[in-house]
Amino acid sequence: MPAVPGPAPALAPSEVLTILLAMDIVPFPSETGFLGFLRATHGDLFPTLPHQSQFNRHARRLRSLLEALRQSWLHSWALITRPQVILDTKPIPVVGYTRSKGRSDFAGSATYGYCASRKLAYFGYKLVMLTTLDGIPVAYDLVPAHTDERAAADAILDQVTNADIWADKGFLGAAWQQSVRDTTGNRIWTAKRQHQSPNPVVFDRLIGSIRERIEGTFHELQNTGRNVERLLAKTVDGLATRIATKVTHLVLKAVLRARFGIDVLTFTVIKEV
Repeated sequence: MPAVPGPAPALAPSEVLTILLAMDIVPFPSETGFLGFLRATHGDLFPTLPHQSQFNRHARRLRSLLEALRQSWLHSWALITRPQVILDTKPIPVVGYTRSKGRSDFAGSATYGYCASRKLAYFGYKLVMLTTLDGIPVAYDLVPAHTDERAAADAILDQVTNADIWADKGFLGAAWQQSVRDTTGNRIWTAKRQHQSPNPVVFDRLIGSIRERIEGTFHELQNTGRNVERLLAKTVDGLATRIATKVTHLVLKAVLRARFGIDVLTFTVIKEV
């Protein structure tokens, strides 16, 4: 890593990454609470653990390394030859809807948006994600909250090719779907709106059952460790680091299950390895 100004980090990069990922395994809702827990119970493992602000600076510097780690795990444990993946988006609020945004670091990149399925008006971003059928994140990005679903998908669809992609009605559009297929070979499958020619009933049931899986992934993102809708980041860089950590945690969970037979949600060994 290139040299950066200021005092030398109190923790090694491996220690910072370990703590970041552990935050979403041990159920503490805040970074301050989790770091305090480490000082009180595992001070011998992290004798130079800094305060939250300094720790966050180190974490932000390591975001690219965190992403490289996620990609390495993904290619080691989630390789699929002719992939089937699920596409969806999730609101990421960052500042209270009615609060002044002028002095916020998010002004200029975050926007006002609306999540129809939850009837939620918010200011922030939209997390767009592709996952495997097992819920492992393959690709993701943050886009301004007002971004159309299809435009949001364009940010990540080139990261898979020749895939069957299962999505909801927000990704309808014959011209757009054909453009995706022409450029990436990906096939978008969605339910139809009431005024359109319907899919076979069995096909719509299949789409519904598949899409329940990404709802489970988003539920885990929101309810494991720090709530993804209440990350309390004060900067765009800080938010991106926290989102990257939570997504990487989901890949780590899959690695621990596949390689070591460990279920980190229940702290149990699920099989002999």
